[in-house]
Amino acid sequence: MIQSLLIANRGEIACRIIRTASAMGIRTVAVFSDADADALHVRMADQAMHIGPAPARESYLVGDRIIAAAREARAEAIHPGYGFLSENAAFAQAVIDAGIVWVGPRPASITAMGLKDAAKALMQEAGVPVTPGYLGADQSPERLRAEADATGYPVLIKAVAGGGGKGMRRVDDAGDFADMLAGCKREAASSFGDDRVLIEKYIQSPRHIEVQLFGDTHGNVVHLFERDCSLQRRHQKVIEEAPAPGMDAETRAAVCGAAVQAARAVDYVGAGTVEFIADASDGLRADRIWFMEMNTRLQVEHPVTEAITGVDLVEWQLRIASGERLPVTQDELTIQGHAIEARLYAEDPAKGFLPSVGTLEAFDLGDDVRVDTGVEEGAAISPFYDPMIAKLIAHGSDRNEARERLADALDEAVVWPLRTNAGFLVEALDHPDFVSGEVDTGLIAREGEALLPPESPSEEALAAAAAAVAGTTGFAGFRLNAPPRTEGRFLLDDRAVTVAFDPIDEPATDAVLVTEGGQTWRLSPWRVAAGAGGAAADGTILAPMPGRVTAVDVASGMAVTKGQKLVTLEAMKMEHGLIAPYDGTVAAMTVAAGDQVSEGALLVRIEAAEG
Repeated sequence: MIQSLLIANRGEIACRIIRTASAMGIRTVAVFSDADADALHVRMADQAMHIGPAPARESYLVGDRIIAAAREARAEAIHPGYGFLSENAAFAQAVIDAGIVWVGPRPASITAMGLKDAAKALMQEAGVPVTPGYLGADQSPERLRAEADATGYPVLIKAVAGGGGKGMRRVDDAGDFADMLAGCKREAASSFGDDRVLIEKYIQSPRHIEVQLFGDTHGNVVHLFERDCSLQRRHQKVIEEAPAPGMDAETRAAVCGAAVQAARAVDYVGAGTVEFIADASDGLRADRIWFMEMNTRLQVEHPVTEAITGVDLVEWQLRIASGERLPVTQDELTIQGHAIEARLYAEDPAKGFLPSVGTLEAFDLGDDVRVDTGVEEGAAISPFYDPMIAKLIAHGSDRNEARERLADALDEAVVWPLRTNAGFLVEALDHPDFVSGEVDTGLIAREGEALLPPESPSEEALAAAAAAVAGTTGFAGFRLNAPPRTEGRFLLDDRAVTVAFDPIDEPATDAVLVTEGGQTWRLSPWRVAAGAGGAAADGTILAPMPGRVTAVDVASGMAVTKGQKLVTLEAMKMEHGLIAPYDGTVAAMTVAAGDQVSEGALLVRIEAAEG
């Protein structure tokens, strides 16, 4: 068995690996960038090694520094987690060449499945059905456009080296293809260092089904059943569950069998996931499910599989990397109940899901469900990494029990002052289509604002909170023939609100946190609120967060219309388009493509059109 392990990752997955490895008696070594010097995973590990500046490309993505850290710490093995270098075949080979155990699949398997076009061709040869599209080497815009036209719209443009929804665009009309292709290539080059793409037919009623696999070095491969990851926003998974709703035994056997076939085709070792797309317009049927890609690593959503099988997948990874056989056979694996996972992000749904950065002054996710997190109260959420701050996983005897447990936990989640998507997740879990299991990947896009949580607490919640702080505000009042009642002016975060409430004898404090429906606000005595950044009334467009300008679509003096894209800002691995607030003229343009900007920096100023 491995005796010492370096975890080449950060956040919740690093903490997760450290917990399992430590329970197995394995010494753990964490790596950290400047931004993570005080991170939870650094404090949890037996030893920690600094590997560079905050940007991932200067630290967590520098394989030589990680290998050097492993050597200095005398770590016997390296676990890459997920993301960063976990699917980098060259890094895996470098680890092996350095005489260090690689906790993952063989480099050749990573290479075979790492490029979507080559992987699909390989699966076709292995008899695994794949979706229609173009996998060719000719990457000229003209050829790609012609292949998209031939495939028939809508189509998906997908980065060949992509994953996690990065470098992916849906194109509904031929006239939009050129712009979508350019944006996809930019994002692919930035995220993966490879701007090549493939074209794939877009399935109109798609379900995202994936199968968890495990192989050992003795030729054994098993599946641990399927997950449904259909609830997505902009191709990013939001809520995942296992098993898939509506999956009958015959279809499960066909899909899981195809996944095992795919794994055997590349002599797979370790944890992996084969992803399929299903046309669910007529339910889940084996003849309407196609291979999309294989992720040669552990997945973010692996806890739901652990919940329904009773297996610790990280422990399996460490045992397989140590040369052991799989601990069970396929016949010994069974499904126990249902599990659902939600990804909690530091982002503001009311502002187009812009990432929210800052310090977690209050952070409490309760103890009624499993919580995987890499942060704690007082931690700083930086702009350098993915904004996911936790995963909440609920397990129940059936799907509805798991769903209700997860919704209740999210409803009571306390996170402040950062905004999160907890309220949005509660609305999604309670949506009739999700409750019934009739979910496809377009649900969130269709429902739009219907899934956005309220901007303010209910009157009842505000009244209770106001009563708790009223003693510091000097309010008093009464109503004829009714209990005493008064109105007071307060600040709800930075918004002035008037609240009617019943005074209490012992107000609690100067300010209180109000949590309702997964959202948390701070109610305090009224004062003049500080101004906020954004698109101001004078037409100034400010950077909503730190980031890099990837595209400038207008120039000084140019006429623009309301809603027209002005600048594209890349932050936290995603592109954010900033638009004109009204018709007018570009009076000032202060940035160019490639510029790094800080939060609140002036980017563009629009002068309103007369009349």
